[in-house]
Amino acid sequence: MDYLKLAELLFPHIDKTADYYEEKYPPRNLPEGARVTRIAPSPTGYLHIGALYGAVTDERTAHLSNGVFYLRIEDTDSKREVSGAADLFITMFEKYGLEFDEGAVRNGDSGDYGPYRQSERTEIYQTFAKKLVSEGKAYPCFCTDEEIEQIRKEQEAAGENPGYYGKWAVWRDAKLEKIEQALAENKPFVIRLRSQGDATKRIKITDAIKGDLEFPKNNQDFIILKSDGTPPYHFAHAIDDHLMRTTHVVRGEEWLATLPWHIELFSALGFKRPVYCHTANIMKLDNGSKRKISKRKDPEADVAMFLSEGYPQDGLIEYVLTLLNSNFEEWRRMNPTADKNEFPFSFKKMGVSGPLFDFEKLYDICKDVVSRMDAETVYENASEWMKEYDPEFYAIFTKDPEYAKSILSIGRGGNKPRKDFGLWKEIKDYMGFFYGELFAPQYVFPDNFDKNDIISVLEKYPSVYDENDDQQQWFKKLKTIASSVGFAADTKEYKKNPGAYKGHVGDIAMMIRVAITGKQVSPDTYAVIRILGSDEMKRRIEKCRAEIAK
Repeated sequence: MDYLKLAELLFPHIDKTADYYEEKYPPRNLPEGARVTRIAPSPTGYLHIGALYGAVTDERTAHLSNGVFYLRIEDTDSKREVSGAADLFITMFEKYGLEFDEGAVRNGDSGDYGPYRQSERTEIYQTFAKKLVSEGKAYPCFCTDEEIEQIRKEQEAAGENPGYYGKWAVWRDAKLEKIEQALAENKPFVIRLRSQGDATKRIKITDAIKGDLEFPKNNQDFIILKSDGTPPYHFAHAIDDHLMRTTHVVRGEEWLATLPWHIELFSALGFKRPVYCHTANIMKLDNGSKRKISKRKDPEADVAMFLSEGYPQDGLIEYVLTLLNSNFEEWRRMNPTADKNEFPFSFKKMGVSGPLFDFEKLYDICKDVVSRMDAETVYENASEWMKEYDPEFYAIFTKDPEYAKSILSIGRGGNKPRKDFGLWKEIKDYMGFFYGELFAPQYVFPDNFDKNDIISVLEKYPSVYDENDDQQQWFKKLKTIASSVGFAADTKEYKKNPGAYKGHVGDIAMMIRVAITGKQVSPDTYAVIRILGSDEMKRRIEKCRAEIAK
């Protein structure tokens, strides 16, 4: 077989060589030990939580080593591509603070190793396919879908492994004349790798996450170019990861089954193989059984769901870090105010089995993250969320930014900041009572409170309030009211002799809290009154007293 002639017959339009692209995309000038990683989503729908999980792994791996993190869009499957999905990915990564050093951007590329969209790299793939054909390492296959299906049926009947290999690879050793005739008849064809593997033998590889692995060698003559001239994932990723000088390929463990294909491809192409890092799939409990999070069944599969529900972006990223590295939680406890990017992320701390997604734990982490923010940061993040997802409250919330920030400042800072909310959508319920247009109290008091006692306290309180009092003086006056209506001025005294009192000073504070906030749970009552002001406080106290007295 004249393989050079065959290559020219199949690719007469390809005039560049593999060496041309090797020179165009030279090895990167990076420090020793720097890692180059990529996230390479297919624009076939929304951004999956598993893709974010992998992207955090990629970003931390690259940036902690002073390397490069880039975005590549794998858009060769035009039939499944969803319009606008690539831009959606870019937007979502931006929202979650994953900063790319280079790669695809809206309406173009940024970087010296592009194009970063595979649909724009067809000539590159065909150049390397032509090289493989010219070396006798690949060949054209003119089988129709019907013929492939017939091969599968014969293999099934004979109890053979399915696939295109050995005697079933009917075009593998076709004569040049037969190929020329098929080309003359304009028959569509694919390009297949001429596998040199023996499935009875095994190969070993060390995965950066899963450790030492062993597989049967590949013996399949799998497709490297489809009939439209575009590559499937297997071939495209090998070319791109080599030319973009990727050092570490992070991807889901579902790709382990075809890893022998990729090992053989890198060998056939003469490329140095990257370090493979196969992450475990994120799991969930379903009727007591663990299963992979499903695109079709589970709303949490879509990262956009966390945005619309108001989960702080940093909260979700910190939760993902707890899934990725088992020691992140301990590090956070030891470093409560440190930037999460200071955490020493490591492949060695990644589990080999799929972590369970836990919404309760995510929520607790979000509350911790929000509690560490200052009021200005909370205001900026919350208003950004409200603008898109709650425009009515956004108009109220942003009408007086300083007023909103004064509310958000309550209990913030110090060694034990309050953790009143963990989601941006909870802020409306948390602070809505501060706004007259949203104040709709139900006046539900604890069951053990007597109506007449409540009325008596509400009658007494406004006359003793002094806006110049500090919190200690304010609470001292509550104690005086407590004593005057038969309640213990000291909680400890009440616990010693509960039969001697109707209640304690904390109950007095609760009566005032419900009257001015309409809720039994609210921010610090003293701080609430200071923000509302004396006049509004008295108006609300009187409204409540009148309502109860009916």
